[in-house]
Amino acid sequence: MYENTFECIRNCIDKFGVFRYQQEGINWLAFLKRFKLHGILCDDMGLGKTLQASAIVASDIAERRTSSSNEDIQPSLIVCPSTLVGHWAFEIEKYIDVSVISTLQYTGSAQERTSLREQFDKHNVIITSYDVIRKDIDVLGQFLWNYCILDEGHIIKNAKSKITAAVKQLKAQHRLILSGTPIQNNIMDLWSLFDFLMPGFLGTERQFQATYGKPLLAARDAKCSAKDAEAGVLAMEALHKQVMPFLLRRTKDEVLSDLPEKIIQDRYCDLSPVQLKLYEQFSGSHVRQEISSMVKLGEPTHNEGHSASPKASSHVFQALQYLLKLCSHPLLVVGDKMPEVLASQLSELLPTSSDIISELHKLHHSPKLVALQEILEECGIGVDASSSENAMSVGQHRVLIFAQHKALLDIIERDLFHSHMKNVTYLRLDGSVEPDKRFEIVKAFNSDPTIDALLLTTHVGGLGLNLTSADTLVFMEHDWNPMRDLQAMDRAHRLGQKKVVNVHRLIMRGTLEEKVMNLQKFKLSVANAVINAENASLKTMNTDQLLDLFASAETSTKGTPTSKRADGKSDDDPKLMGTGKGLKAILGGLEELWDQSQYTEEYNLTQFLAKLNG
Repeated sequence: MYENTFECIRNCIDKFGVFRYQQEGINWLAFLKRFKLHGILCDDMGLGKTLQASAIVASDIAERRTSSSNEDIQPSLIVCPSTLVGHWAFEIEKYIDVSVISTLQYTGSAQERTSLREQFDKHNVIITSYDVIRKDIDVLGQFLWNYCILDEGHIIKNAKSKITAAVKQLKAQHRLILSGTPIQNNIMDLWSLFDFLMPGFLGTERQFQATYGKPLLAARDAKCSAKDAEAGVLAMEALHKQVMPFLLRRTKDEVLSDLPEKIIQDRYCDLSPVQLKLYEQFSGSHVRQEISSMVKLGEPTHNEGHSASPKASSHVFQALQYLLKLCSHPLLVVGDKMPEVLASQLSELLPTSSDIISELHKLHHSPKLVALQEILEECGIGVDASSSENAMSVGQHRVLIFAQHKALLDIIERDLFHSHMKNVTYLRLDGSVEPDKRFEIVKAFNSDPTIDALLLTTHVGGLGLNLTSADTLVFMEHDWNPMRDLQAMDRAHRLGQKKVVNVHRLIMRGTLEEKVMNLQKFKLSVANAVINAENASLKTMNTDQLLDLFASAETSTKGTPTSKRADGKSDDDPKLMGTGKGLKAILGGLEELWDQSQYTEEYNLTQFLAKLNG
């Protein structure tokens, strides 16, 4: 049966390449499945946890179909943050044959979800969000799922939260947690995760705190006695041995040490109600008619090579810019003063007693800011580790945040950092900084690892700077010319970079922004097609195609998240699963207790099973 599992895995993933460490991760998941165990895949961010989890689910389905038994195959449940539901569906459809997995995105209003539940028996993978689990646990808790996978599973670290309580009511044959940071604040986070995986395995919460939490906390005190220090080491070793077989972690440095990769991940967001209202209003028929007339006026006559007038091209460009600004934040197009006509239209979407401008400063009106906050927290940035005395911090990534407009950087500072992430340390580099002072900012960022982030405009920060101290880039907005964004990426992904570079591009689904990013027929950027004098004319951009850029978000084709994995050779390092740095890599700052050979010995399948049976 074990051989059949690997054969099914190979059949499921043969159509695309996987890195060696990913194959090893899938093998480890197959090991858990074979012995009906549960575990945490806590590879570093960007190493393909989604791919590995999808592969094991697909192989299990394929294996059951080829077996002689006539048992029904229960659907699997994937729970993730709401912003990643579409991403999961896309990744599965991208890598797994549709004949193996059929996905259903279980989201929407209560009425819509009721209707979707009637389709459960037509799909073998249901994808939903933590919030929906909280709302619908009375229904979802009645199912016996095949796999229950928690993406960003550290969300259930608080054992007393309503979401955690709901998630722990789910029943499944195989339970798997995916998290790059399973321990964020303190060791008690781990107890809550294992309480979902294997209730009682680490005792009660109080027992775990007494057995592990208190000794480890006491041992971290600089004034602790030798006895306390020894007790802490023993507690750490005991915990390590107990959880290690159920936990697999590889860092980018370990598995991609030969050549740092650049992994581009497109994260799609949906327009907020205010953005949608403004977008649809501006994308109305009068705009289409105006653009159409401009295009016609710009057509050459009598075979003369005259292009559209500069005024017409300028109007088109301004219209496109308006929509792109709106995709980033409504305040970028509204300004400080709200026109009365616009105020009356938006008032129905906002609290009646609120000042509209003040209301628009709230985070939820810009899904991109919400996504940025999530990315920073995934990187360990902005997580308040000082709230608990027994906090154990994890290693942080360092982030470059690119925007096209200084005004958006202002909003990020004021509405996100100052209001919601006050402990984030950052610098800023934009056109207002004198050229001779820019290098000093770069030097300060590169030399001081306590600085979490650098805010930049692409125009200023995209060229001539070496920012290899950062390993994560977030593009809030995108340049008309894609080469400029690629050049900006190279500020971090260049000679001297020791880490894998993760690039997150935030894109609003169903908008001009998505179309600009996806129109492969545009060999040059939209800006070049509109205003570049060397182009033939505005007519060279097909009229229907240009008008389609202004299509309403509601009528455009629904976008799906994409995630591009950088091409690269598989890691040829002979290290196998189970020989990583285990909890030491997760907890950080604690002395390594075992050497590599001891990890290998502990993972040995025969010895492990003997210990379970003994």
